[in-house]
Amino acid sequence: MVNDNSKRVFYFDALRAIAILCVVLLHVTGHLGEIMNYDISTIYSLSGAFEMFAINFFKIGIALFLMLSGALLLGRDWDVRSFFSKRIPRIAKPFLFWSLVFSIILISTSYFIPSIHFVNQFGIMDMLGVFTDTLLCRAPGSAVYWFFWMILGVYLLMPIANRLINGADLSKVEYFLIIWTVYIIAVYSLMIPIPEALSFFISPIGFAVLGYYLRYTERKMFNNSFAAMLLIIIPAIVMMIYSYSVVDTKIMFLFHRYSILVMTEAIGVFCLFKNSSILNNPKDNIKKAVSSVAMCSYGMYLIHSQIIMVTRRILHLSFNFTVDYIILFIAGFILSWIIIYILAKLPLIDEYIGVK
Repeated sequence: MVNDNSKRVFYFDALRAIAILCVVLLHVTGHLGEIMNYDISTIYSLSGAFEMFAINFFKIGIALFLMLSGALLLGRDWDVRSFFSKRIPRIAKPFLFWSLVFSIILISTSYFIPSIHFVNQFGIMDMLGVFTDTLLCRAPGSAVYWFFWMILGVYLLMPIANRLINGADLSKVEYFLIIWTVYIIAVYSLMIPIPEALSFFISPIGFAVLGYYLRYTERKMFNNSFAAMLLIIIPAIVMMIYSYSVVDTKIMFLFHRYSILVMTEAIGVFCLFKNSSILNNPKDNIKKAVSSVAMCSYGMYLIHSQIIMVTRRILHLSFNFTVDYIILFIAGFILSWIIIYILAKLPLIDEYIGVK
């Protein structure tokens, strides 16, 4: 069962809640983009402008999750064996549990509602194949499960990063981050090709180190709420301007989740919640709700995409942008939060559903 932990740092909870909110909104936006089928004429509408903004800005969610991992886990004295024995089961058990649950849902809904046709064949090997495809991010709605494999890679690299960081002067961490930022610009802005497997490890671990640095740095730039707002607003404006500048060749320009502008926005959000006395002292009911979302965030991540997908297939959404957006948001965020929150009240299963 979920226990209230009075020692929780609220701005970490707030950032984790913002991170899962951004992830859900990003995927809702992606589904609406498919439904609305934007073209050159409609991209200049109000909904098209929001789509252009949201599909890029809300990519900060993954960066925030990674930065929180670094802020919480790096720079501490821990044994490698105990770290792996504690951390890996905490992400692996919910991943396996929800992969099995949604494999069953895909098979069952396809069998009883043939028009949905997530699955077309129902032999034993076919059903095992659905489970395998879910684990490997190939089944319908499971593409977001790449996050598990990515965070697993980050955890495997954590002992190395921690060995280099723990006890080191922050100037040495800054040196690493400068080199890493050059790499980020080279790969995701200048599009210099590197092996994809290499990028899969280097990019995320850099965000983890960045989170550690932002937590402890005393540099004024990263401890000022106004500067944090500028780090959010300026990249957002630049992304919108650039996206519309290339609209004739690409209806929507998609910035990579690890691009320099997304990284800058994520830094701004992290620093804003770290330094803002207003955001760190909400009313008790708001604080409880935020902490609840934070504790449920991993489980919400693992189930929201499938809930959005099933809702979209069953309702055949085509009302209008606002109504469809609200419906999918309720399905992806509110419903997934409620499901994880209720299941967390049950004994013995909390370690399998993704609560922290």
